[in-house]
Amino acid sequence: MSKGLGMTVGRTSRRRILRLAGGGLTMAALGAGLTGCEDELATGGEGSTPKPRDASPDNGKAPSEGGAPAPLWTTSTSAQTYGDNDELVAVDGVVIASGDPLAALDGATGKERWSLPGGAVPGAPLLLGDGTLYLASGAYDGNVIGYVPGSGKETWRSRLGKEYRQPRPIAVDGEQVYVIAEILEADGSSRTNVIAALNSTTGKVAWKEQRDLGTQQNGIHAAVRGRHLVYTDFKNNLTVRDTATGRQVWTQKTTKTSYGPFVVHQDLVIVPQGQRLQAFALFDGTEKWSVEAEEFALFREPSLVEGVLYIADSGRTLWALRPGTGKKVWQSTALKDASAQVPRQFVTAGGTLYAATDLDPQGGVHAIDARTGALRWTFNDRSGDHHAWLVATDGKRVYALHGKKLHALPV
Repeated sequence: MSKGLGMTVGRTSRRRILRLAGGGLTMAALGAGLTGCEDELATGGEGSTPKPRDASPDNGKAPSEGGAPAPLWTTSTSAQTYGDNDELVAVDGVVIASGDPLAALDGATGKERWSLPGGAVPGAPLLLGDGTLYLASGAYDGNVIGYVPGSGKETWRSRLGKEYRQPRPIAVDGEQVYVIAEILEADGSSRTNVIAALNSTTGKVAWKEQRDLGTQQNGIHAAVRGRHLVYTDFKNNLTVRDTATGRQVWTQKTTKTSYGPFVVHQDLVIVPQGQRLQAFALFDGTEKWSVEAEEFALFREPSLVEGVLYIADSGRTLWALRPGTGKKVWQSTALKDASAQVPRQFVTAGGTLYAATDLDPQGGVHAIDARTGALRWTFNDRSGDHHAWLVATDGKRVYALHGKKLHALPV
């Protein structure tokens, strides 16, 4: 959401450029400048990853000699990521990073379990729902396909229609898969897009609604809660639709930062907007609570983990909030005190909060005491790669992706 440390207010961040590119814009001009420095890591130079430890640190704490634990394993991947949280998932004993080919690695060993030629469409999420991994077809043939995550077996397939291009799944619930697609004109161009629901059993189209002229099919983040489908886009729209009919319940313009993840909790949708974090009623969009950061500090992306809302701001303050009220559980300046980079994604395992930082070679994965906000250690592979860090967990290990290097950290 905000651009983090070293940002200039009003400038477009490297991460946003990458995510725009992932939504369909060219990467040709960016390729040389954004290539990760992997050779030194792979050959065991000064920036190489430490050798694996024989034992895991106790409850996520740093090893006795200080510093972060060494990974249980590290491997190179086919990852093609742009900094979105849904580009790395851990499920059914495997860990999967968006890439071509799409490879599922054994969580315990890092060995490949299965791979899918064509892989995931850049910028499209690895969407998990009801034991199925939903992907936009890497063949760009208009299909949306469901797979068993643990085996890679195809179990479901749907097609919106030949008059639509590049349907991408954005959300899923127990009955439907929700997609965004371009509407094709007679000359093959597209000026509008459609949002649609596909039945997750039959693959049939349940409903489809054309979105307003000027909206984009890229940069969508979405979530489902009961009868409400919530999504944001690059055009500063926050929109809620009825999942049964596709009817728009309400929409409103957001202010500063609406192109990243948000949180839906019970009957609230919680969206960072620059210096303010706001919670709106899911039913009508009225504001229910807000929290304000210090002057000049901008809120990053929120994560709802085990009933607590975690969020950092660009002033390096870390917040733990009650999602229903916005009241503080704790507020920590440990990142500021340690001159540590600002995180933008959070998972928990073993009583420790793991937080991944944005596009910065000095960033990494922070281990934070989930009860107090105290910083325990930071893992960095010292590769110098400018890709955003991503984290996922299966409860047994924490997986940290940096560029094309995937590390399994002990819990």
